Amino acid sequence: MNFLGKIFTWWNGATIGTHLWSARNGEHVGTDAQGNKYYRSKKTTGDGRERRWVIYEGANDASRVPSEWHGWLHGSFDDVPESHLPPARIWETDYTPNATGTATAYRPAGALERGGQRARATGDYEAWSPEA
Repeated sequence: MNFLGKIFTWWNGATIGTHLWSARNGEHVGTDAQGNKYYRSKKTTGDGRERRWVIYEGANDASRVPSEWHGWLHGSFDDVPESHLPPARIWETDYTPNATGTATAYRPAGALERGGQRARATGDYEAWSPEA
C-alpha cells in the first residue's frame, strides 16, 4: 500500500514524481530531527536565486518545519542550519503536532463534540433583552 500511496497521494509525504524530480534537479542538504529532508536546486533561476524545498516525512504540515530550517527555506541565510545551531536550552520542548481537526484537538466546555452543554451563567451575566 505504501508504494501505491506514493504514486497517488501528495498529502502524505511526497509522490514518486516529486522524489524523481528532487533526485534529478536537487541537491540534498540536510535532514531535521523529524526526518524531513531539505533540498536546493542544482541550478539557479534567471535572477540568480536558488530554489529550496522540503520533503516531509509523513503528513505534509508546514508547522512541522523547525524555525531554523524555516529561515533557510525562505532565504534568511545561506548556510545550512545544522552548521551553526546553538545547543538546546533546558526550557525548550519537543515538537507537538497541530491537533486542529483531529480527535485530540482542544474542545472547550459547551462544544458540540462534548455534548453541547455548558455551565450555567453566573450572577455577573445578564442576557440582553430588546424591551429594556
